[in-house]
Amino acid sequence: MESKKNSKKKNHLPAVELSDRDLKEAHLYINREFSHLDFHLRVLAQAKNTTLPLLERLKFLLIFANNLDEFFEIRVAGVKKQLEYGHTSIGPDGLHPKEVLRVINERCRQAISEEYQLLYDDLLPALAKQGLRFLRRSEWTSEQAQWVKHYFRTQVLPVISPIGLDPAHPFPSVANKTLHFIIALEGVDAFGRQSGLAIVPAPRSLPRIIPLPATLFDANDSIANFIFLSSMIHAHVADLFPGMQVKGCYQFRLTRNADLNLNEDLMQDMAMALKGELISRRFGDEVRLEVADSCPDDLADFLLSQFDLSADALFRIPGIVNLSRMMSITQLDFPALKYESFSPVVPSYVKTDYNIFELLKQRDVLLYHPFQSFQPVIDLLRQAARDPQVLAIKQTLYRTGNQSEIMSLLVEAARNGKEVTAVIELRARFDEESNIEGAARLQQAGAIVVYGIVGHKTHAKMIMVVRREGEELKRYLHLGTGNYHVANARLYTDYSLLTQDETLANDVHQIFQQLTGLGSAAQLNDILHAPFTLQSGLLELIQQEIEQASLGKSAHIMAKVNGLTEKKIIQALYRASQAGVKIELIVRGACALRPGIAGVSDNIRVVSIVGRFLEHARVYYFYAAGEEMVYCSSADWMERNLLKRVEVCFPIKDPELKQRVIQESLKTCLVPSVESWSLQADGSYQACSTADAHSVHESLLTVFGD
Repeated sequence: MESKKNSKKKNHLPAVELSDRDLKEAHLYINREFSHLDFHLRVLAQAKNTTLPLLERLKFLLIFANNLDEFFEIRVAGVKKQLEYGHTSIGPDGLHPKEVLRVINERCRQAISEEYQLLYDDLLPALAKQGLRFLRRSEWTSEQAQWVKHYFRTQVLPVISPIGLDPAHPFPSVANKTLHFIIALEGVDAFGRQSGLAIVPAPRSLPRIIPLPATLFDANDSIANFIFLSSMIHAHVADLFPGMQVKGCYQFRLTRNADLNLNEDLMQDMAMALKGELISRRFGDEVRLEVADSCPDDLADFLLSQFDLSADALFRIPGIVNLSRMMSITQLDFPALKYESFSPVVPSYVKTDYNIFELLKQRDVLLYHPFQSFQPVIDLLRQAARDPQVLAIKQTLYRTGNQSEIMSLLVEAARNGKEVTAVIELRARFDEESNIEGAARLQQAGAIVVYGIVGHKTHAKMIMVVRREGEELKRYLHLGTGNYHVANARLYTDYSLLTQDETLANDVHQIFQQLTGLGSAAQLNDILHAPFTLQSGLLELIQQEIEQASLGKSAHIMAKVNGLTEKKIIQALYRASQAGVKIELIVRGACALRPGIAGVSDNIRVVSIVGRFLEHARVYYFYAAGEEMVYCSSADWMERNLLKRVEVCFPIKDPELKQRVIQESLKTCLVPSVESWSLQADGSYQACSTADAHSVHESLLTVFGD
């Protein structure tokens, strides 16, 4: 044992030398936007995986398309803003925004080419062999073409509104991500106009994919046949311009900046200010123009000029624009083309008609979603809403859905006379409108509704139920890593802790007091609390591992997060690596840390898991001289989470539950699998899959299903 310790000391720099290397050098960091884009490319790679069911592969391709839209709406729009502000660097990597945009555009064009080639040359032909076909215009029989013509004239033509361009009809406002057609015309209309151009918006109220009647096909020909609305419009666009000659019809779509611009210093009412911004979101600054690859240069240039975009913002699309509208196809009833269905399990100790409060007096309950059911969390609220001994319910809400069961139970509790306090984060991106509606619904029921803290999104996931038991008031908690959204609980991996722990309850009580009232930062015992103690607490825990390693003792850090970009945390991890701490990180998305750099990060390993479920749990592990401290949290290791949000990080105290988290969420994901990718020092990712590699998610389904 002694020789092993001595060997360890020789292989690593002593603690006194840790600060000698300049850890601020740009080459030590990966650009956040590049890393973010790399995650989306790993999603696209799933669509190429021929071992997956066909409709699941299509779903991954459509998720990639949707993710890429949001990437331009938020991330690329942000880089463009930095250019406008004259910034020369926007991250620790030191890259100029202009260079960041150049690389992003180049990589996205390549990815889009791969995406459409995969769709048209692989996925659609493979689906056709399984009886699910998407017919092109060239494939329509005369009978099918007649049906399409009738459908267009009766279902589409009454809804569609062509816009001929002239001084009285200027170029229309084009909302974010809406499908349009630019039409080249010849001839003179009834009023003597001959501008030669028109715009046709694809009606948003109509489905993008239209099923064809089975009567149009032989009995054994196919199971399901569809055509695209865009194909129908292309085929009959001349009907929109009688007497004119259509020379060309080309799809286009504009992507705009979808980030909200709230001046929180000047706000009087957050809900009212947000409503105003939501109206303008659809017409934010122009970011990207997609056009059909057949669109002539002069028309593409005309569109660019209308949107005040430069040529580098133009993306020519070799197929239908707005692929994400195909997502409804993945919901069709083709079991053989999908993952095998599963039902989240309920722990064996959760009996039928159980009392959640009696159960939590006996033990803590830890649930790993989606493998384990979200139902006990619902049960906590349901029983609390109807229990005469319950006096109050307090809950944070980030994403839940206005009409969700959770929202309905809070309304029921308020109407039953409980003191219901809801801290609703109105600024949850793309869920703002739903949250505003939910807030109004709760207020109408008599609940106390607050919107969190100006300048800091409330991202923490907490429920506290106050119950009278004899002469005492007892507090029951739910603390989670994910949102209170039942649908997401079947798609995202997240932890839920249900407990009656008094120390945790006191901490949660103080956080709620701080969120709804005024006062100095709460002094908490067990919970690390952003934006106050979470960053400093993590740095202290990392430093403790450094000190152990410097003494030649065992030191180990493991963490699972969605993103790792916060510079102080990265620098602390670099110092820990230099000291000899073993560091294993599971980072699903953006990671600015470079592993494997000699003398800096050669003791750090980073993997990303992309598979059937969205990895969403945040788990932190520190060896802590054998104590093995495990935390679950709502926070990623990013600037926004540690410094600009209200987050909670709570310990898993029960030894059995602690070991469960270590095994389920950390060690299982660190074994090479079909879903895992290894981050290289140059910023690239390599698939870890081998011939005998297991599946993380399928193995967990098996474990919890036994």
